[in-house]
Amino acid sequence: MIQITFTRRSGDRHITAFSVEGHARYAKAGKDIVCAGVSAVTVGTVNSIEALVGVELPASMKDGWLQSDIPEQHDPAANARIQLLLESMRVMLEGISDSYSKNVTVKEHLV
Repeated sequence: MIQITFTRRSGDRHITAFSVEGHARYAKAGKDIVCAGVSAVTVGTVNSIEALVGVELPASMKDGWLQSDIPEQHDPAANARIQLLLESMRVMLEGISDSYSKNVTVKEHLV
């Protein structure tokens, strides 16, 4: 199962980190559409933040694992764009989880 966790600041509810762990096991490796979907959404969002906002996220990625802490920017507009892209990622991943609940879970953690 793929477990996705978003960490939020309790005050403003901004996403401060996210992690993706595990394998969907929906199908054989190379044919797993659930794993491919989660990978496309998460890696695509990290790449989009870099390309559209100009902020390189400190992301760690290994087989079946992706984690990033979201750096706070001095520019409020950049922070807002990063949060919008992260919230979009969350919505997409929750959609995948809704369709494949045996293979993907999404949870939030407040700090």
